[in-house]
Amino acid sequence: MPEKIRKVGVLTSGGDSPGMNAAIRSVVRTCAYHNTECIGIYRGYQGMIEGDFKEMGPRSVNNIVNKGGTILKSARSLEFKTPEGRKKAYDNLVKAGIDALVVIGGDGTFTGGLVFNNEYDFPIMGIPGTIDNDIFGTSHTLGYDTALNTVVEVIDKIRDTASSHNRLFFVEVMGRDAGHIALNAGIGAGAEEILIPEEDLGLDRLLDSLKKSKASGKSSSIVVIAEGDKIGKNVFELKDYVEANLPEYDVRVSVLGHMQRGGSPSCFDRVLASRLGVKAVESLLEGSSNFMVGLQSDAVILTPLEQAIKGKSEIDRELLRVSDIMST
Repeated sequence: MPEKIRKVGVLTSGGDSPGMNAAIRSVVRTCAYHNTECIGIYRGYQGMIEGDFKEMGPRSVNNIVNKGGTILKSARSLEFKTPEGRKKAYDNLVKAGIDALVVIGGDGTFTGGLVFNNEYDFPIMGIPGTIDNDIFGTSHTLGYDTALNTVVEVIDKIRDTASSHNRLFFVEVMGRDAGHIALNAGIGAGAEEILIPEEDLGLDRLLDSLKKSKASGKSSSIVVIAEGDKIGKNVFELKDYVEANLPEYDVRVSVLGHMQRGGSPSCFDRVLASRLGVKAVESLLEGSSNFMVGLQSDAVILTPLEQAIKGKSEIDRELLRVSDIMST
C-alpha cells in the first residue's frame, strides 16, 4: 500500500443503477476537495485492462447528478477473471500513477476488487450500486429507492386498466435472488399478493388467495412477482396455471424489465450516493482498504468487502406480516 495516496481511480461495473453518476460526482469532487487527483476508468475492469483512463476534475462531473446510467460505462470482463488480465490492469494502474480504487457495483464488482487486492495489495473501497438491494452491510444500495418509485408508478398505471377490465395482472419485477423490490413496491402499490424468492407461497395458497379476493368483491387484482420467485418456472406458466384453475379470471402479464434500472435517480439516491462517495474517498485517504461503504440506521459505515460479498441481505419479516394484513 502506498504511503500517501495522490491519485484515486473510480470505475463502475456490473449492472448500471440510478445514482451511479451521483456517486462518481461525489468521488471526483471529494478528491478535489482533498487535493487528490481522480482518474475515471471507463468500462469497469475491462477498461482497466485496456488503459481506458481519463483525468476527471470538479467541472467534468457538472450536470450528471440527475442522470441515470453511468457516464463511465460498464462492461463485464472475462479477462479480468484471469491472472494475466489482472496483471495487465495492475501494470496500467502503476503506469498511470493511480494509488487506490473506488469500485461502484455489486457482488461481482466487489469480488473482483477483493481478488485484485489480495494479489497486489492495492487499496480498494467499494460503493454498493444495484437496484436489487441485495448487498450485505447496507440497508440501501444505489438505485434501489429509484427502482421502487418506478415500479410503484407503473403498477399504479396498470391498476387503472386492470380495474377498467376486471382483470388479474401478474407484474414481474427484478430480483433474481432477493425480493426487496417486489415486497416493498407491492405494499406501496397495494398488491393483492407478493411472490418473492425468500418465501415459497405455493400454488394452492395463491389460488386460495385469489378466490378469496374474488369472493370479497374485488373485481381486479395485482400480483407482484420477483423474477427469482420459485412458485413457477416463469410468470407466463403461472398465468396459464391460474387461467386453467380459475377460468373466471382474465389474466394478463406485464414484465417491467430494464425500465426499472433507468431514469433520473430519486433525491434519496442522490443524497446517498453523495454521502457514500465522500466516505469512500476519505476512508482511503485515512489508510483504510478492502471495505464497502454502506448505510445502517442512517449512519454511513464500513463493512469488510469479504463480509459484504459472503453475507446475505435478509428480507424484512415485519414487512411480510404487513403485506399479509394489507391483502385482506
